[in-house]
Amino acid sequence: MLLEDQLDRLAELGLPLAADRTVDELLYSWPREEYERKPFDLLLFALGCAVEEEPWERWFCDRAWHFDTECVRGPGSYVAIARQLCRITGLPDALSDVRDHVDLGEEEAWIEYTANGRRNSWPIDVHDDWADLMVVGCLIDELEHGERRFYVRHNGQAMTLLFLDDDAATRLNALAGERTVAPFPG
Repeated sequence: MLLEDQLDRLAELGLPLAADRTVDELLYSWPREEYERKPFDLLLFALGCAVEEEPWERWFCDRAWHFDTECVRGPGSYVAIARQLCRITGLPDALSDVRDHVDLGEEEAWIEYTANGRRNSWPIDVHDDWADLMVVGCLIDELEHGERRFYVRHNGQAMTLLFLDDDAATRLNALAGERTVAPFPG
């Protein structure tokens, strides 16, 4: 299936290319043959990534994020996770006053934020540089709204998170394979 046809089908499901993103930018990272060899496989991964050339921090899709769970480096790691989760919901300010403390050597970590007028604080289990998925699940619970929720597509130690409604997720699984996405556990 042509890359452009795959993009059209995903856009119909609520996963369009972000404004000003182009097919040429997708092809900068991988050749067309890779996208078209197994339709939707590489493209769903790529939609969760940032463009691999300057200017940085330009995401291919506003409703997807490729989340490498081995991402905790120190202070600010969970703030960055929270910001990405907010970004793909389309509500960049849904979590405000986000702060974290991460000390890998002492195995101490926590996150604080305000959501819906409530201040929340969660202790974080430290396992080397791996994200605490229980805490990520708590952030996700705060952010799911309306009929949309987070779906996950596993990729080894990483995952692509997609923000979809149930109908779009069902249609995506029919299109790309029965086990393409599943609700985020939690």
